[in-house]
Amino acid sequence: MTKQMLLSACAAAAFVVAGQAGAQTTPAGAAETAPVQNTDNVESTPADIVVTAQGRAQVLADVPVAISAVNADSLALSGANDIRQLNQLAPSLLVSSTGSEANGSPRIRGIGTVGDNPGLESSVVVFVDGVYRSRAGIGLNELGEIDRIEVLRGPQGTLGGRNSSAGLISIVSVKPAFTFGANGEATYGNYNFVRLAGGVTGPIAGDTLAARLDGVYVKRDGFYRDRTNDTRINDRDRYFLRGQLLFEPTSDISLRLIGDYTKRNEACCAATYVDRSVNPYIGNLNEPATPLTTGLANGNNIVNVLRDLGQNLGALNQGYSRNVSVSKGRTFDGKTQDYGVSGQLDWKFGDTNLTSITAYRDYYNEQGTDTDYGTVDILYNANNGNNRRQFKTFTQEVRLNGSLFDDKLDWLIGGFYINEKFRGRSNLRFGSQYGRFATCRIISGGGLATLYAPGSTGCVAPGVGPVTLAAVGGADVANGFVTLDGINDRGSTVDRYNQDMNSFAAFTHNIIHVTSNIDLTLGLRYTTERKRFNATFGNDNTGCVALQQTLTDEANITAAQIAATPGLATRRALAQALIGLGCQGNSTAELNGVSIRDRRSENQLTGTGILSWKPIDDLLIYGSYSRGYKAGGFNFDRSALKAPLQVSNGQITTTFAALGGAQALVGNLQFDPEKVNAYEIGAKYATGPFSFSIAGFRQEFSSFQLNTFDGTVFIVQNVNGCSNSLNGADRDQSIFAAAPNYNAAAATTGACARNKVGYGVVSQGVELEATLVPARDFRFTAGFTYADTKYRDNLVGNNNGAPLNPALRKLPGDNLSNAPQVVVTASAAWTPDIGSSGWSMLFYGDTRLTGDYNTGSDLFPQKEQDSFALVNARVGVRTPNNRLSLELWAQNLLNKDYAQVAFNSPFQQGASTAAFQDPTYPGGRQLFSQFLAEPRTYGVTLRGRF
Repeated sequence: MTKQMLLSACAAAAFVVAGQAGAQTTPAGAAETAPVQNTDNVESTPADIVVTAQGRAQVLADVPVAISAVNADSLALSGANDIRQLNQLAPSLLVSSTGSEANGSPRIRGIGTVGDNPGLESSVVVFVDGVYRSRAGIGLNELGEIDRIEVLRGPQGTLGGRNSSAGLISIVSVKPAFTFGANGEATYGNYNFVRLAGGVTGPIAGDTLAARLDGVYVKRDGFYRDRTNDTRINDRDRYFLRGQLLFEPTSDISLRLIGDYTKRNEACCAATYVDRSVNPYIGNLNEPATPLTTGLANGNNIVNVLRDLGQNLGALNQGYSRNVSVSKGRTFDGKTQDYGVSGQLDWKFGDTNLTSITAYRDYYNEQGTDTDYGTVDILYNANNGNNRRQFKTFTQEVRLNGSLFDDKLDWLIGGFYINEKFRGRSNLRFGSQYGRFATCRIISGGGLATLYAPGSTGCVAPGVGPVTLAAVGGADVANGFVTLDGINDRGSTVDRYNQDMNSFAAFTHNIIHVTSNIDLTLGLRYTTERKRFNATFGNDNTGCVALQQTLTDEANITAAQIAATPGLATRRALAQALIGLGCQGNSTAELNGVSIRDRRSENQLTGTGILSWKPIDDLLIYGSYSRGYKAGGFNFDRSALKAPLQVSNGQITTTFAALGGAQALVGNLQFDPEKVNAYEIGAKYATGPFSFSIAGFRQEFSSFQLNTFDGTVFIVQNVNGCSNSLNGADRDQSIFAAAPNYNAAAATTGACARNKVGYGVVSQGVELEATLVPARDFRFTAGFTYADTKYRDNLVGNNNGAPLNPALRKLPGDNLSNAPQVVVTASAAWTPDIGSSGWSMLFYGDTRLTGDYNTGSDLFPQKEQDSFALVNARVGVRTPNNRLSLELWAQNLLNKDYAQVAFNSPFQQGASTAAFQDPTYPGGRQLFSQFLAEPRTYGVTLRGRF
């Protein structure tokens, strides 16, 4: 709380002077897809930023829409090369990347899509030159020469382009010019960072046809060191090309053709263990139980197992060191290819304007991973091309706009069509040490710890071990340990996921000039969407089938049988543990060659209404309502079909056949659309050297799409609220019997009547942005966001009011992950002349102060991130007219260490016994890993423009 008060005080002090970087603010609702339009004819001063947030070219200060716009100069000063670096310039935006850069996650006002599942669309969508990109992570790439970037806050559910529930990032590149021009840039920095960029433009046929070509090449060593395989991870090796033609046969016709191509060969993304020097809530989780038989109260048996199978325990207690643990022969190498073409036609017919944007894009990514993020070989994806995703996307947008009734009505109608084909493959397999790891996990965590022998089959001492297992569990259980011990390098040969999506939307967006200074904006959009899904599995884990065949009866030992023969409790527990670990994630040869298919459709009506008033020319006051949504879909993860131990009709079932086959369970992969009602009021003042904006907002999300990794599988749920009290049933659990919230039936309690189900997430707060230019050569900006983005107190897991998954029991009443309440940004640029030579200096700095937040979507305390400040700086010298400049720069100048996301280390969970349990340890003896943010980087850049 003290840190948040400090952040707020800093913001207040900043706003006494001014506020945000070349950016101004505007409400939720009308901003929509920000399609690109010709802006040459808009009347504006050089200091004005022209945006297309309402489907028309308008000066930013006159647009009643919540938007931050960053121009090319601000981008260059900040060193922004992809959308992650916009964090420094837009306080309501947070962009992070985790297990794969293919699925980077932007958040606006604390709302975004969590996790690395391509089945979930982005809550914050990305457009480049008016063209929708299938997933926001595609924006984590070089941008080339950029004219501006618009960050639209709040749901975008009216104008053209793809619907989104939280916001939109629109990137607008520099278009061809009819006069010759060229630019170049060469950068060298630490980690052997090399960046070469250049562009050339000019006329081809007089003032009718012009062209532009831009290119970027980047190479850099990785931030992480993998000593086991003598390599580095999280490196850069990429290039980007974009070519354009601009054809203007008349003053009324403009046709812009764009083609671009990106190639990346990079290793991403490594992680390190979280220890108590990073997060004090870790406590003794990373310490071994010493001795194993009696030390469990103060240690973690899973640490013993990892150590004895080869893990260096120093890696579990290394703070923010970037030395990573990787299994021998495993790799994070990946390849990405992204290319596309688009054509935009702008044609003016008298008072009517036609805009058509046609585009085709092909995005492909393949990635290898050491999925356990440790030395012990537990789980991996081979880098053989069978862990991949590909999107082929065709889009067509048409808009007509004009004016009627002596310009009293500014009307716009249009349509948007998208055809998207997803083709994905997964080859997730248990590693070469999985069987021994799994058996040792069982043996080390309870009454059998005296048998623990990690060098022997089944992790039990030869002779006495198998005999004891047979005595307490029976012959099938004893044999089950041998079977589980042999499940090594088994799992998916290749799983194939396919989805075809067709969506069409018709929309209208109209500005009614009620009086000379009062406008009423009304927008409506109807969207219809169809998705067809199919998957075919390949799996060679025959050990799972063997365990199911021999141990299902033991797993179903009843309470009455245990009452009569208490020793049967151990037999049941061991049988369930063996099946659970042997068949984890539905990795079973029973699915080999099995196909499933399903389809879904949805029709949604969304829209917006805005009332704006300009009491004086320099002041705009507005209020708005908007309705937005994000499409539902399918979870591309077979683990969601069923649990390894699935209760049906009072019996534990273990096989798909017992539940009617995989096709009978395909509905478990579906999730519903996310919907939002948003309300906003605000004001914007802009005159001469000073601009200021303020916006207050409230957004209510129903069927909020949440993706959470619980250490074993990914959980996808639609989170809703219940207007009735659930009396704590959404906060209970069935794992820790001694904890105050223990409930043996936790998975089935906490339901809500269907007619009492409502929104489950609320984001509300205030945003301020300002700019002050007191002199020609000095610019100061600042921004402040207070966003209280949290779950309601009583939560359920779908639209029908089903109970919330107990793994999410920390959510009710708490803030969302990666949603700090307070963010402050500021920047200052000073470019004083050097005498009368025409040369000038450059002094630039920016900062972002972020309050405390939790980086994990299950909100476990071990994933908390303390508040921190990031500082970037740049100093340079420039020749007359900025023809040449030489700049020294530093990103993360103070070398602040922090985690982007913390998560449960896969499968690395110890015994669920007292001492480590709710509420302090909701994961029990679960270990945690983290994706670290980039360290300090610095270098020198030479720029030239001609």
